[in-house]
Formats: sequence, C-alpha cells, structure tokens
Amino acid sequence: MANEKQALVDELKALLEQDVTAIKEQVDELKTKFYRLYHEEQSALKAKAEEAAEAAGEAIEWQPAMDELEVQFQELLNIYKQKRAEVAKKQAEEEEQNLLRKQNILSQMKELAEAEDAGDVMGDKLKKMRELQTEWKTIGAVPATKTQQIRKEYQQYQEKFYDLVKINIELKELDLKKNLEMKNLLIEAAEKLANQPNIVEANRALQQLHEEWAEIGPVARELREEVWERFKAASSVINKKHQAYFDALHEKEQENLQKKQALIGRLQALNYENLKSAKKWDDMTAEVQTIQEEWRKIGFAPKKYNTAIYEQYRELCNNFFNAKTTFFKSVREVFGDNLKKKRNLLEQALELKDSEQWQEATDKLIALQKEWKETGPVARKYSEELWKQFSEACDAFFERKREAQKEARAENRKARENTIIAGGDKGKLMRLYDSLEKEIKTAENNILFFTGKSNHANKLVEDMQRKIEKLKLQKQELEAKLNE
Repeated sequence: MANEKQALVDELKALLEQDVTAIKEQVDELKTKFYRLYHEEQSALKAKAEEAAEAAGEAIEWQPAMDELEVQFQELLNIYKQKRAEVAKKQAEEEEQNLLRKQNILSQMKELAEAEDAGDVMGDKLKKMRELQTEWKTIGAVPATKTQQIRKEYQQYQEKFYDLVKINIELKELDLKKNLEMKNLLIEAAEKLANQPNIVEANRALQQLHEEWAEIGPVARELREEVWERFKAASSVINKKHQAYFDALHEKEQENLQKKQALIGRLQALNYENLKSAKKWDDMTAEVQTIQEEWRKIGFAPKKYNTAIYEQYRELCNNFFNAKTTFFKSVREVFGDNLKKKRNLLEQALELKDSEQWQEATDKLIALQKEWKETGPVARKYSEELWKQFSEACDAFFERKREAQKEARAENRKARENTIIAGGDKGKLMRLYDSLEKEIKTAENNILFFTGKSNHANKLVEDMQRKIEKLKLQKQELEAKLNE
C-alpha cells in the first residue's frame, strides 16, 4: 500500500503545478483513493496489533502511528485549498470590478436606447453602441447572483436601441444577418453536444454557448422566435440528459444509503454484552469484519446523509471493538490471578513430592488437587506445562507411596501367614483380625481421594483395589481359622 500511496502523493504534487481551477475532480478522486488505502492500512495494523496482544496475553491501547505519506498528502491538500482560496478571492474581486464596468456600460446603453433624438445623430449613436458592445465582450465574468439580471438588461437595451433608432436599412439588415449567422453557429454547436459521451462536460460547454448567445445582438424580428426555439430545443436535449444523469446518480446514492442503513441495523442488532468466551467474541468479530468489508464496497450516500451515517457506523464499530478489548483485558487479569494461584499450588506439590509422611502428605496433596480443580483457567501457553508439572509431582509422591505400601503389605502378609501357620491362642488371632479390618477400612477410605488423571495415578488405584481384595480374602481365611 505504501507504493500506491506514494504514487498518489506524487500525482497530487504534479497536479498542483497546473491551474487549480481545472483540477478539482482529479484532486477529489485522488483524495478518495488515498484515504481509502490509508484507512484500510490502519484497520489492518490495528487488527494485527490486537491479535499479537491477545496471543501474548497483554492489554493494548492502540493508537495509529504517524504516517509520513499521509502528512505529505495533507500538506499538499492544504496547499491546494490555499491556492483555490487565493484564486477564488482574486476571482471574486475581479468579478466585482467586472460588474461595475458592465453596470457602467448598461447605464450608457440605457441612455442610447431611451434617447428621443436618436434619428438626428444616428451615425454617432450606432458607433457608440458598437463600442459599448465590443467593450462588453472584453469584460470577464461577474458574480453569479448578478449574471442573469445584467444579461437580461443588456439584451433589453440592445433590442430597444435597434428597434428605436431608425438606422440605415441596409446597415441594419447586414448587422442582423451577421448576428443570425453567429447564432446559427451556436445552434449547430449545441446540437453536436448531444453526441458528447461526458454529459457533465457537455452541460458545461452548453453554458458557455448560452453566454456567447447573450452577447450576440438581435436577428430580424420575424426570425427571432424561430432561431431561439431551435437553440432552446438543442439545449433541452442536453438539459434532459444532464438531469437524467444526476437523477440516476442520486438514485444510486439513495440505494447506497439504504444498503448502509441495513448494515448499521445489523451492527445495532449485535448483542455482545453477555459474551463470556473468546470463541464467541471471535465469531462475532468475524461477523463485524464481514459487515465492514461490505461497507467498503458501497459507494457514497447522498451528501446530506453521508457524513452522519458514516459517523454512526464508525461509532458502532468502535463500541464493539472497545467492548472486545475490555473483555479480553478482564480475561487476562483473571488468567493472571489464576496463574499465580496454580504456581503456588505447584510449589506446594513440589515440596510434598519427596515427603515420607505418607498420610499427612496424602491429605495435603488431595486438598491441593481439589483446589487446583476449583481454580479457573489460565492462558493456553501456560496451562499444559503447569498441569504437567503439577500432575508429575503428585504422581511421583503416590508412586513412592505405592511402592512403600507394597513392601509393607508383603511384610504384613508374611507375618500373618506365619502366625496362622504357627497357630496360637484365640487372642492373637483376634488382634490379627482387628488389624485386617482396620487396614481394609483405611484402604477403602484412601482410594476415594486418589484423583490424579495420569497413568501412574490410575495404576495406584488399581493396586489399591487389588490390595483390598487380598485383605478381604485373608480376613475370610482368618474368620474360618477363628471359627475352628
């Protein structure tokens, strides 16, 4: 995009070397293209920064960095505006001066047209009128608000002068014929404009022809209406095309307005106040981005609505992304607290891993496992490693305990078997019987607290179940011995 923006900056810089009054459409088009690229680039940078911050588990207060090309482009626009303002000011001053000059000419034409002794000094008055007409044509434009009025007065005084003054018939006819020829040329030029593909340029050219028409003197009275009707008919073709062009443009802008209003309705319908999971936020973000992509493909709405509807659209988008940022910021805070808790639990488990205080350490580890389960989630990049270390610490302890209990059970079993084989009074057997019952009860209680999820923990549970079965079998054998 940087290359494209640089090209637009260079093109605008080159345009400013031309007459600023003739480059408005090109400047507007460059401005639209540049800021479309600029906003797309900023949106992409913001999305990338948010993704990176989310992946790192960090908060972000994103602010767009200064774009040197945008600064250059804006400076060139300011130069363009300044030049246009200077030209407009100068043009306005010139138009006021032109107005004063033309008003002075109109005043003199009025005196000639209303003179009562026109016939006495025909030659001088005709010469003076022609001098005034020639001077009139050399004067540039006047303020638009005055153009129609002074043009009307100019035509009025011309016609009144030629109708009033009884000039030489041949001279008058020659003048009227010349005017007819000039007006016919304007009619032909107006008729050719119907084939101009660019209706805006055609309309601009037509306005120039009307200005020239107004400055040409009258034609013969019997031809005036006919000539004017031909010129008006040719003008009507261009005017209708021009009106149709803008009607179609306005219709398209109205369609664009309805499409944008529909997209705003979709944004307003989004309910993200109760979203509690990152996936749901991501799903809704994808929907918002789809809406934004559709918006960018739609052209301008009518000028009186365009700014307001864009502000409404931008506010809705900003509200969504601000809410998303707030949610992930709070999630990161909760994840941070949970991370501290689980690291603390891990440290306690590591301290108990090598303990030989079997019952005390077992109770503490079971309590730690329960607290671990009750503690909420942490960021994905920490979750698996923390759980691995914690479970390995628990498994290491229970594996050591299982081995120690296995050795103890073997010794106890051997002692009980020797006692049974050697016989003995009814009291030793009863004490052995009571010992078995207590051991079975302890084993059955302990198995309820083995909550590890690893293979080691599962193996420990299976070993404990086999131990209970063997103890119960020994108990049955001892009961039979006692019965004997």
